[in-house]
Amino acid sequence: MLKLLSYPLTVIYYLFFLITLLIFHPIQWFCFNVFGYQAHKKSVDALQFCLMCCGTILGTRFSFINPHKIDTNQPLIIVANHQSLHDIYPITWYMRKHHPKFISKIELGKGIPSVSYNLRHGGAALIDRKNPRQSLPALMKFGEYIEETKRSAVIFPEGTRSKNGVPKEFQTKGLEILFKKIPSALIVPISINDSWKTVRYGKFPMGIGTHITFKVHSPLKLSTFADKEALIKTIETTIKNDIQP
Repeated sequence: MLKLLSYPLTVIYYLFFLITLLIFHPIQWFCFNVFGYQAHKKSVDALQFCLMCCGTILGTRFSFINPHKIDTNQPLIIVANHQSLHDIYPITWYMRKHHPKFISKIELGKGIPSVSYNLRHGGAALIDRKNPRQSLPALMKFGEYIEETKRSAVIFPEGTRSKNGVPKEFQTKGLEILFKKIPSALIVPISINDSWKTVRYGKFPMGIGTHITFKVHSPLKLSTFADKEALIKTIETTIKNDIQP
């Protein structure tokens, strides 16, 4: 019965989702080209909030649990598990004071209203996973940018989304590069639960009535860990122990 109801709701959701992207694309362009970074960031923040509002059409709820006071005057490496597209805009919205920037597939840098423009101009890293000669320098440059601007790098070390909520093994190369290029970073592990249920049937129809939760764990000062391999294992264990497939 719920799946049957999800068909018309998904159509309405996608319609509003697309309208939101189309509306914010020229807004982003105007803010970026006329007023610069800060205005563009505010337009992107507003976009994320509106995308979350679109989720209410499907009965999607978001809970972001963050009991920690994190200084905004330092770079962050935000590390999270990855379950769906709906991991991205809540992190951008709830962590907006820290200017989160994502590592994304290079293919997403073209053709998607609002999303592609923000990836190209908002400070994200666009990488070609099949081409190390492109991806490694892009990650290094991204890390240097985060260190210099004291913004936040968001990385999903699993590499691809978990389709059933069961976390995949972390790939370490991206984290190792960020550790090297952002030595003053504070690492912020986040566990994401139930985001995969929004795409339990695939892209159409979408799951309805999903309660997606984000839990921010105790931040870790990168400079206090000499053994980076052990640090990655600690981060992975912390995140996975709080995931409930």
